[in-house]
Amino acid sequence: MSSDKNITDWVNPGDKSGEFKRQVSSFRHWISRENGAQFPPEKGRYHLYVSYACPWVRPELSSKTTNSKLIVGKACRTLITRHLKGLEDIISYSVVHWHLGEGGWRFVTKDEKEPGENVIPDPIAGHEDFTHLRHVYFESEPEYSGRYTVPVLYDKKTNKIVSNESSEILRMLNTEFNDLIGEEYRKVDVYPEHLRSKIDEADEWTYDLINNGVYKSGFATTAEAYEKNVLALFEALDRAEEHLASHNGPYFFGKELTEVDIRLFVTLIRFDPVYVQHFKCNIRDIRSGYPKLHLWMRNLYWQHGAFRDTTQFEHIKWHYTRSHTQINPKSITPVGPLPHILPLDEEVRAVKTAVPAATGEKA
Repeated sequence: MSSDKNITDWVNPGDKSGEFKRQVSSFRHWISRENGAQFPPEKGRYHLYVSYACPWVRPELSSKTTNSKLIVGKACRTLITRHLKGLEDIISYSVVHWHLGEGGWRFVTKDEKEPGENVIPDPIAGHEDFTHLRHVYFESEPEYSGRYTVPVLYDKKTNKIVSNESSEILRMLNTEFNDLIGEEYRKVDVYPEHLRSKIDEADEWTYDLINNGVYKSGFATTAEAYEKNVLALFEALDRAEEHLASHNGPYFFGKELTEVDIRLFVTLIRFDPVYVQHFKCNIRDIRSGYPKLHLWMRNLYWQHGAFRDTTQFEHIKWHYTRSHTQINPKSITPVGPLPHILPLDEEVRAVKTAVPAATGEKA
């Protein structure tokens, strides 16, 4: 590992644009029900390595290259889909430690007790000496020189990584295990045929401007790059707010929960607790500035265990504030906002005050 590279160099120090630029995932195999598939769906065969901390991007260095790498961590949306599709007994999972250190994502040790379910040492037989996620990558490809990302969909039968691209893992989980689950879960389809064109269109702009937009704002190393991206981010949030106002919810496309809900939720649930202060995304917050998005997000969280049970606020806040020392050199974690997410029947004071004022009622 080059000594002049830093794990927090999310933007190449030589890039005068100051722009954060995402790289592409490396393992792109598919689990498929087709005859003769290399990776067929089987109960107990596959394992997900994930992080509760972040839905999207992680900067990391490969020890087999001198170049700084940017890794993508979109793990929580795969956990949500696993839950929605009833795959808990079909696909196992484990969670890495919330801290991203010099060696990259690591597993907890046997004596560490971190909050959250399945935050455990690498549970795979034969991995007893694996201390970091990179060991899983080198097992699959000894000369690997790319990025060590989460999520990782791993095949325990061949000891190979199937995929580390979460959008593709999400769609595999949505369809390819349907023969192994009950009818109620087969009916769950987060990428239905009749909405695919709308889903694809929404995925494109929400990904670039919101999911990735918070990182392009927070990781920018020039004022010009930051201001351009943060303004685009809030224009996209305005667009999402207007979209929800024109649909009779509770989901992004009305009555059907789709992958757009999953993709957007994992960013917005982190917005007020982290992105407002840590990434300087502070033109507005969600709870007082976007009533439709706020209600939509809380509905997913409080009405669906798949969203609530895969959100671990301690991992989220500790990871960002204590791993990103370039942004937060003292590693102090802000206390607020409290609570991290409001109940469905509560609002912040600014909203409660504004509603009667707008209707002429007494506060």
